[in-house]
Amino acid sequence: MSDTITITGNVATPPEFKRTPAGVAITTFRVASAQRRYDRATGAWTDAGTNWYTVSAFRGLADHAFHSLSKGDRVILTGRLRLREWDNGTRRGISVEIDAEALGHDLLWGTTTFEKDDRSARAERDSSWSPSAADDAWAAPGVESSADAATTVLPDGDGGEQRLVLVGGDAQAPERATDADAPF
Repeated sequence: MSDTITITGNVATPPEFKRTPAGVAITTFRVASAQRRYDRATGAWTDAGTNWYTVSAFRGLADHAFHSLSKGDRVILTGRLRLREWDNGTRRGISVEIDAEALGHDLLWGTTTFEKDDRSARAERDSSWSPSAADDAWAAPGVESSADAATTVLPDGDGGEQRLVLVGGDAQAPERATDADAPF
């Protein structure tokens, strides 16, 4: 069985880092995902059981997970679910495993700081890909782009907006948006 699943839970074991004989990086750890329900009769939250998953991350995600996660961290992850039957002669069971495709800290429970991998930045900079006019339709929301300028609309914290204008890769001073600039 191989389905995509998204879960939240706590890292229950210290992440372990390994390399295959072919050099592929793998980080594995267990995640405990507790199910809680609100009991209206008592007016309190109750535990409804805990699901346990063995999570494996591969290649670059394995490197990043090993350096970013610790036992006890609250995480959210998406990956391929695998159920494997096992039999050791005296006992039988089913192990629940997830091959992680994306994972990170669950920001509902705390903050984190993102640090871009230098290898990723170098690969992007050295890439021969360049945007064309057709790609502008897929720009991020609030970003108007052209060959030599882009404008990003950002909230200013006072209920208004600021526009950050990027021309040739350099940011210019933000402009205060007015009601006339509103799309509605």
